[in-house]
Amino acid sequence: MFTVTRKTPRDPWLELLYNLERRMGRAFNEPFAGFDWPVGEVTTAAWTPVVDIFEEAEYLRIVAEVPGVKPENVKILVEGNLLTIQGTKEQVAEAKAEKIHRYERIYGAFERTFTLPATVDAEHIKANYEMGVLTLTLPKIEKAKPRQIAVEFTPEKYEKKLKA
Repeated sequence: MFTVTRKTPRDPWLELLYNLERRMGRAFNEPFAGFDWPVGEVTTAAWTPVVDIFEEAEYLRIVAEVPGVKPENVKILVEGNLLTIQGTKEQVAEAKAEKIHRYERIYGAFERTFTLPATVDAEHIKANYEMGVLTLTLPKIEKAKPRQIAVEFTPEKYEKKLKA
């Protein structure tokens, strides 16, 4: 693995906004701290795709925005209880442009790692890619799925207790 470094200094206002966004993100994610899904550090990759995480009765779903990334440039790895999404967004050279005034879009390698809860069946994770959105479906193990318990009722026993 290689590390991408920036050669240009960061704008102090952007750094301030970034730190504020991280602090607010931590505050809003505290109810989900039990999942232990930290956001990767910005210095480990050229860019970090944003994700939404949903929980349903049968599965968890991770939806990642990876615009401009070809599906063949995305790798999903499971090692132990770690799920890693990594890939590369390639820069397409503009041959028609006479002058380039600014590049603001980010290109290069990305990586996100999540610690899987014990309730996930890592053997049956599925991935779907459509229009720049990567959706991972993480099914829950049978023990973690909610089930309904039938309430037993015997009218005879109830009537005996009422008479006594």
